[in-house]
Amino acid sequence: MTPVLWQRIEGGLVLAAALPLAGATQPGWPLWLWPIALLAPDLSMLGYLAGPRIGAAVYNVFHLYACGLLLALLGLLAGQPPLIAAGAIWLAHIGGDRALGYGLKSASGFRDTHLGRIGNDAG
Repeated sequence: MTPVLWQRIEGGLVLAAALPLAGATQPGWPLWLWPIALLAPDLSMLGYLAGPRIGAAVYNVFHLYACGLLLALLGLLAGQPPLIAAGAIWLAHIGGDRALGYGLKSASGFRDTHLGRIGNDAG
């Protein structure tokens, strides 16, 4: 198996582990909030309004596993289950992205990722 395939499998496993963690730590969230929370990290794409270099940097910061993990850990240390859930759903988003082949972005363009090129012209 290729390293890219391993990273996609890893992403799927992170998604599969993080969603139940989010549900267990914040079961009172209304159903309509889950898709909003799950897609929230993609607001970082607005960074591309400042150009591809800044856009890639902003997008990548919000798509690091470490960010969701640190938020969940902060929630654990502070005894705040909603923060644990928010960190877990952030991790789930990133894991889902990786499983689908959406990786960290290159400054050369949105479609150029560490997992390969995405989109219709992907080779």
